[in-house]
Amino acid sequence: MTTFPALDEARGKLDDRRKKLKAIFDEAGPEMDMAKVKSVDGDTAAKVGAIRTLNEEIDAIAIEVEGYEGVLKAARAAQSTDDPEGKGRETGDGARPAASGRKEARRGLGELFTDSVAYKGRTGSGNGPVAHLDIELKELFETGAGWAPETTRTGRVVEYATRPIQVIDLIPSGATGQSAVVYMEETTYDNAAAETAEGGTYPEAELALSERSSPVRKIAVWLPVTDEQLEDEPQARGYVERRLPFMVRQRLDSQILVGNGTAPNLRGFLNIVGIQTQAKATDPIPDAVYKAMTKVRVTGRATPGAVVMHPNNWQSVRLLRTSDGVYIWGSPSEPGPERIWGLPVAQADGITENTALVGDFAGYSELTTRRGIDVQVSNSHGTFFVEGKQAVRADMRAALVVYRPTAFCTVTGLGA
Repeated sequence: MTTFPALDEARGKLDDRRKKLKAIFDEAGPEMDMAKVKSVDGDTAAKVGAIRTLNEEIDAIAIEVEGYEGVLKAARAAQSTDDPEGKGRETGDGARPAASGRKEARRGLGELFTDSVAYKGRTGSGNGPVAHLDIELKELFETGAGWAPETTRTGRVVEYATRPIQVIDLIPSGATGQSAVVYMEETTYDNAAAETAEGGTYPEAELALSERSSPVRKIAVWLPVTDEQLEDEPQARGYVERRLPFMVRQRLDSQILVGNGTAPNLRGFLNIVGIQTQAKATDPIPDAVYKAMTKVRVTGRATPGAVVMHPNNWQSVRLLRTSDGVYIWGSPSEPGPERIWGLPVAQADGITENTALVGDFAGYSELTTRRGIDVQVSNSHGTFFVEGKQAVRADMRAALVVYRPTAFCTVTGLGA
């Protein structure tokens, strides 16, 4: 097992700074009254300055810890001998090599269209006759009676204002060749180890495992397109190839958070059985988040690594002020940290508003892909062949696996 003293030391520093900051918030109370804070000397400005200094230290140490954890992970991977010959190894883009029967499906949309029967059966159109410009004598040669100004599009497409991908990158990715991810969970752990006298009977321990399964689900979308649109406008091909896969990933990003688990839905974090919860009640939001982090550590025996929060709720944190109006998370002239208690905050409007999610995403969750996003095109749908239309479809198959539900905790009532 690879050890890393520098990581342990950095984690110790991080916990120490977090406890100091929490002590200040506890003294200030829900009203953020700096006069009640006795652990820091000075006036309100000095106390808020101390809070900001602690926040900056927490952020810096947390980034240092994340760097050490990445080094440790790489070192452990280098020591692994599970797959010395690379059997079953994924390709560079994270997907398995395509079977020969699927090569056609994975080609570009433009190639698929130009190779289709619908396209090959069409003849060249050529140039039509030039229109005759009929201008009467003595008529003013101006825009209305002469040439209309030619206007050429810039080529820019302003995409619809829609939710970006916000959560997928928090979760480690894997691959499977089956219809479900099946694993074993230790459900009984009775450590009876005890001091035993010479000749005495050894205490008996108890262990039990249970099989768990997370099914692979399919997310799909399709779009009807005319032959002329793909044939006459080259930019249309790239636009369709880009937007359909984005739609699939956007839906996956939402399912990861709020999917209800009823087939064919994924079961998202907020609906995982056994996940912990922490009510905000009368606490300030930072206090409620810290208590959730503590539950993840103590009950979940895990290390919280990120917080997912709706932008409207993060706004409440960013605008948090003392009782005399001093901004705690930095003045309006500063960009402010996108962290709380040293943890990165993922602002996601896909999560239920007034509910945040704290968890060890890197350690106890995985987004497992059975098949990555696949784009196909065909004119065999319905009467599309005789109507000169193409059906473009995109889909993927994936499973969300939460290995330890107690490694995650929701924080509720943030709007109260």
